[in-house]
Amino acid sequence: MASSRKMSRPNRLIPYSLFLALLTVLVALGASYARWFLPLTAGPLILLAYHSYKLHKVHLEEVADLHLRTIAALAVAIDAKDATTHEHLNRVVVYAAAIGAELGLPEDQMKALRAASLLHDIGKLAVPEYIISKPGKLTEEEFEKMKIHTVVGAEILEQAEFPYPVVPIVRSHHERWNGTGYPDGLKGQEIPIGARILAAVDAFDALSSDRQYRRALPLPEAMEVVRKEAGICFDPMVVEILERIYLPVDELLRSSPRAETRLSTEVKIERGKEPKAGLSIEKASDTSSALYWIIRARQELQILYELTQALGSSLNVDETHRVLADQLQRLIGFDAIAIYLIQDDKLVPRFVDGVNAPLLARVQIPVGQGLSGWVAGNGKCSLNGNPTVEPGYIHDPGQFSRLRSALSVPLDSPKGIIGALTLYSLFQNAFTVDHLRILKSVGVKAGAAIHNALLHEAMGKSAETDGLTGLPNARALAARLEQESARALRQNTPYSVFVIDLNRLKLINDTLGHLTGNKVIKQVAGALQGCLREYDLAARMGGDEFVLLLPGMDPESAASKRIELSLAVQALNAEFPDVEISVSMGSASFPADRRDFEELIALADRRMYFHKREYHKNRAHALVGAAAEEGAAV
Repeated sequence: MASSRKMSRPNRLIPYSLFLALLTVLVALGASYARWFLPLTAGPLILLAYHSYKLHKVHLEEVADLHLRTIAALAVAIDAKDATTHEHLNRVVVYAAAIGAELGLPEDQMKALRAASLLHDIGKLAVPEYIISKPGKLTEEEFEKMKIHTVVGAEILEQAEFPYPVVPIVRSHHERWNGTGYPDGLKGQEIPIGARILAAVDAFDALSSDRQYRRALPLPEAMEVVRKEAGICFDPMVVEILERIYLPVDELLRSSPRAETRLSTEVKIERGKEPKAGLSIEKASDTSSALYWIIRARQELQILYELTQALGSSLNVDETHRVLADQLQRLIGFDAIAIYLIQDDKLVPRFVDGVNAPLLARVQIPVGQGLSGWVAGNGKCSLNGNPTVEPGYIHDPGQFSRLRSALSVPLDSPKGIIGALTLYSLFQNAFTVDHLRILKSVGVKAGAAIHNALLHEAMGKSAETDGLTGLPNARALAARLEQESARALRQNTPYSVFVIDLNRLKLINDTLGHLTGNKVIKQVAGALQGCLREYDLAARMGGDEFVLLLPGMDPESAASKRIELSLAVQALNAEFPDVEISVSMGSASFPADRRDFEELIALADRRMYFHKREYHKNRAHALVGAAAEEGAAV
């Protein structure tokens, strides 16, 4: 109830003022007709005027109190935004007010200085938290993003219409005495006195406070750093006063603990009770407004968080690339994307999407050359580079004429640079420094994620690859057989399997050694592989046994393939004059022989062993015949 009475008091001023004005007019009219009328009414008029003055004064005090409470509330919001500002704002207010008092600033400027000391960093609402809280030095692009907090802060506070000059102080508190500051490059006395005080005090307190990237300096050391910057960054007069008062003020601060106000940032909202979120403000889409940049910072942080979560949980290379492309499209508008990975000193496109994707997919760029090659070779970024330098490594550069600018960053990983991430646009100079900052941040995360996915892919391949021949192993064969069997059953198409055994491998190992035996196995594997189509599969089951999977092949075609395979292996005897190289083979076909792939393998295996027994029987007969002929000759 008290609150509603306070809010209604300013409204009562309007009818009261109108009544007083009307009464004054009536008194003036009465005095023009009778002289005694004015002395009679003078007392009541004076009392009414005095009461009006008191009421107006109370109203002004309430407005001033409202401003102060608004300032305090906004200061709490800044505290919640940036963990490093804890207690920082209060100390800055006290130091700044002490210097202002020493300079004898008027009351309006003192009020402005106190308000600006609390609100000077409110523009950081438009800066993503990962930049504000970064433990190390900011990159050039991140620092450019940080600079906008002075302008955004001033734009926010302009809406409050403070009765004293707060906005110029907030806008200029990062200007330098020598004119090298931002955002306007003001110099010396051009900088508002409040901003000059705030600049020195803010720097001094930052140096003497713990930050993510360094420990606090002792007060005398912090003061020495500020003193050395007098006449360069800071007003020498302000620094001289700060040097004189900083110890007494610090003692005052230590003896006056400040009650903290904490926002309920950890409160859990139960389902069905969530407050409605979202902004329905028209200026939210206006890129010149402070609100736009605040919303943009929130969106950027959310997307980067989602991207980090997705990259961290993905161990599939292609899935990692797709997640990266989808999330980047939300952050940076582009018309084409290419993720190049280094292979044999060349950048090979592993993922492409968008305009000219078929052409980009054929590009192979020597490391150090072209746009993306230069980025990967030098570990540096390229902003709005010329995409037409990329297609010099294919034979149709004219097709790239649609792409006019490119943004490229190296993909850095724990093992070094593994490639380049390049975005292309149809427009010239389409990308900004802000885009570069975002892509550099993403590139670091993406490089590590892609590196991990590549390791996982390599481990998966090694787990399914025979170490000697490079052919798929039994594990890979089982998975492929299951897929092909399901496809053949679904589409009613044939396929054949071969089981092949290398003859007399033990004899080769015993007489010529295992190195020669391994060489024979590799050569046989190569001969078998050379007879297959690109979609066929040759696998080594271990030892001297191989299995072939031939999709779409019926029994008649399998018989022809058997002859081709035998001749290919037989041709290897020219390379190994000291041994006889041959194989035993058995085959079976779906659906002519069996419909279950395990039964097909078993049937082909039995047929192979039958062929092997025939081989050994024939060889034994040949040896007996050769011995008989030799005996007859003797």
